[in-house]
Amino acid sequence: MSMQGKTLVISGATRGIGKAILYRFAQNGVNVAFTYNKNEEEAAKIATDIEKTHGVKAKYYRLDILEPEQYIELFKQIDNDFERVDCFVSNAIIYGRSVVGGFAPFMRLKPKGLNNIYTATVLAFVVGAQEAAKRMKLIGGGAIVSLSSTGNLVYMPNYAGHGNSKNAVETMVKYAAVDLGEFGIRVNAVSGGPIDTDALKAFPDYAQIKAKVEEQSPLKRMGTATDLAGAVYFLCDPEQSAWLTGQTIVVDGGTTFK
Repeated sequence: MSMQGKTLVISGATRGIGKAILYRFAQNGVNVAFTYNKNEEEAAKIATDIEKTHGVKAKYYRLDILEPEQYIELFKQIDNDFERVDCFVSNAIIYGRSVVGGFAPFMRLKPKGLNNIYTATVLAFVVGAQEAAKRMKLIGGGAIVSLSSTGNLVYMPNYAGHGNSKNAVETMVKYAAVDLGEFGIRVNAVSGGPIDTDALKAFPDYAQIKAKVEEQSPLKRMGTATDLAGAVYFLCDPEQSAWLTGQTIVVDGGTTFK
């Protein structure tokens, strides 16, 4: 009940982890504002389904995560559609052509691919969190969460660009938590082990990753999007995590210990 009537803003929520997070919040009475990149038809379908099924407000907005300053105008649109912003989740990622030169062995890494990954992971978090924090200050606080991954804790083939950026965003989360704490704004990260999503399936070594995770995990399975959605919701609910800030929760099925 502590979350009912509040508003979540989340980037990249038309599939995978973002979509699971979106539905977790909506089913608990949270209004949702979410972004998409290309598939407006799917975004509209999701918004309609959420409003019909869960009786909350759902609005969607286009965002190119490689242009983080778009968040400034995007939040102005959200101001027109919602009365408040209580939670911001930085989730959107890039893959495919955008990460060429970034998703590769060390000797094939290229500045453009690395810069794209850093922009989508760290700079997008910074600008999005800044805009969200401006609104949260007006209501006496809120919660900000960045998605991360265990690729900065354990070696994953071709993952140097992503792993480095995830490490950077987790450090940025700590600094944001210190600077925003006086306003009642908590900032944390959720670091997932390899999660079985379309984004992971796009990796050329998906089959090997899946087999290795299932072998390493004491639970003998890969993680799912809903596994991470629960952790994100926990970090945003003040009844459950009111004194938790500047932290990274690792949700990896026990794989990083092995």
